Amino acid sequence: MNKTVLIGLITVLALPGIGRAENASVSYPSIEALGEALFFDTNLSKNRTQSCASCHAPENGFADPRGAASLGDDGASIGDRNAPTASYASFAPPFHQRDDGAWVGGQFLDGRAADLMEQAGGPPLNPIEMGLTDKAEAVARLAENPSYVAAFDSLFDQGILNRPDEAYSAMTQAIAMFERTDQFAPFDSKYDRFLRGEVELAKEEELGRILFFSEQFTNCNLCHQLQRSQIHPQETFSNYEFHNIGVPVNQSLRAENGVLTKDLGLLANPLVTDPSQAGKFKVPTLRNVAVTGPYMHNGVFDDLRTVVLFYNRYNTTAKTRQMNPETGGVFGMPEVPQTLATKELTHGPALNDSEIDALVAFMKTLTDAQYEH
Repeated sequence: MNKTVLIGLITVLALPGIGRAENASVSYPSIEALGEALFFDTNLSKNRTQSCASCHAPENGFADPRGAASLGDDGASIGDRNAPTASYASFAPPFHQRDDGAWVGGQFLDGRAADLMEQAGGPPLNPIEMGLTDKAEAVARLAENPSYVAAFDSLFDQGILNRPDEAYSAMTQAIAMFERTDQFAPFDSKYDRFLRGEVELAKEEELGRILFFSEQFTNCNLCHQLQRSQIHPQETFSNYEFHNIGVPVNQSLRAENGVLTKDLGLLANPLVTDPSQAGKFKVPTLRNVAVTGPYMHNGVFDDLRTVVLFYNRYNTTAKTRQMNPETGGVFGMPEVPQTLATKELTHGPALNDSEIDALVAFMKTLTDAQYEH
């Protein structure tokens, strides 16, 4: 579906009553088209105010621009983690443990959803997100819409909406299929056009690219490079591993949501029981990173340059480099210091201001064309 049609669909679904039984004339020719409608349907939340797109807004790189953590459908609940971008999410491998013992992949920041289907099934039933009671309630919302009834009957199985578990699984499959379309991963940024020989990078951007991929000068590509080749046309800029980089507590967020416990990251995943995994979070894609702030798993930093400065603090003892420009004070202590990835974080020399700016400039070239403005 092209951008004009997508905008039209967003507009239609935002109208009062659309997505409920009144919308009886829409047909869905494919599972992806059905998934698109479901992605924008606010009726899949308890108070009919929130959809997948509320926290993964297409106009904001499929991330949530509203704050460090998303507001729930009840208008009061606030989570403790920043909603990760859904762009390029389909490239994450299923959650698994490698032969070397490292955990890799999955969805959510702790990998607790094995794949996109499982991830899509989480928020509707999360009490502080979309807030539905159970799968049966979600399927009952689907059954209110005759167009959905017809689509599920034709695209999956006749009468499937009478079987809540099967219907809920079909719903998550449709949303996942939509998230696998090119709308989420167009690979049309300035960087992609550079790889295709269509544009040249500016001098600062090129310096940033060289620094990014050179282990002699930075440690960026140790975690933010998936493919072997630096010029692979489908680089997602994440190896989908889990690391503890020492992110401090977001005190302002905790003041809002009232959370008092530590976020244990990967150790919060039910499949992970090893205490040495505490405080580790999945390496995020850098695709669209310039337009999907705030940053880190808890949204503690607002500016992309601050993120680079935060990493750089591990490679220098200079007092000025320990300062957070957003607060005017020193960077906070790691929430879980025991498992800090010291080896990875201290790899490479300290960067000067021009090198820091160059890395930021390069990361901005990873912005999809529709967000370059």
